[in-house]
Amino acid sequence: MADSGLQALPPLLGAGDPPLYTVHNPHGRSPFVLLADHAGQRVPAALRELGLPQHELDRHIGWDIGIAGTTGELARQLDAWAIEQTYSRLLIDCNRPLASPTLIPEVSDGTVIPGNAALTAAQRQQRIDAIHAPYHARIEAELDRRRDARIPTVLVMMHSFTPAMNGVQRPWQAGVLYHQDTRFAQALLQALRAEGDLVVGDNEPYSVNSSSDYAVPVHGEGRGLVHVELEIRQDLIADAAGQQAWAQRLARIFRALQPQLLAA
Repeated sequence: MADSGLQALPPLLGAGDPPLYTVHNPHGRSPFVLLADHAGQRVPAALRELGLPQHELDRHIGWDIGIAGTTGELARQLDAWAIEQTYSRLLIDCNRPLASPTLIPEVSDGTVIPGNAALTAAQRQQRIDAIHAPYHARIEAELDRRRDARIPTVLVMMHSFTPAMNGVQRPWQAGVLYHQDTRFAQALLQALRAEGDLVVGDNEPYSVNSSSDYAVPVHGEGRGLVHVELEIRQDLIADAAGQQAWAQRLARIFRALQPQLLAA
């Protein structure tokens, strides 16, 4: 029997709300597959911006600033399949396992999220069912399709990070993140550092683990795919020029690494 509390909730997504995700190049020929879990900042109309003013949703807490444009342009240049998640990470973080305490944060970088306070189990499950589960189901479906068609696949989890956190400036222009599988990470770290104009973090400004991250452990390691998580500093990709420049740089580097990665 269905949970009566869940049945009593009004629908989370209404007719006027945008689609859950955008897929670029559904028939892309590149081995690279790009995932942008934090690309969007939308909130369903029913939740009234989670009680936040727009300027809070525009901050780094609401989304990964600049990563949607960078991912879309990189997908175009590589002819790569890419997916961008539409809704704010404050609604539900699609790069968190369901047990994570930051799946639906009540506070983010000092900002209280009124719409996330004291959620019932049914309300939490509704967000999982409406946003997190179908987004990852779409990724799983594409990875299954590629596996069954014997299409080589290299995963890139696309993210961006704020230049300063908790009052501390971050020196890196980019960060290469990984967990147990370092095949792509070490190659990309060397290639980015060889550019000569970048300070590149090695598992900085964040590191990956199975309790705090979803995409790397599930889609990457869980399938044995060559993969990496890439972080780009947000001030470098905040406008179209920066997004274009980083997409061009990454497309060049990824093409150069492709033979090595496919042989890994």
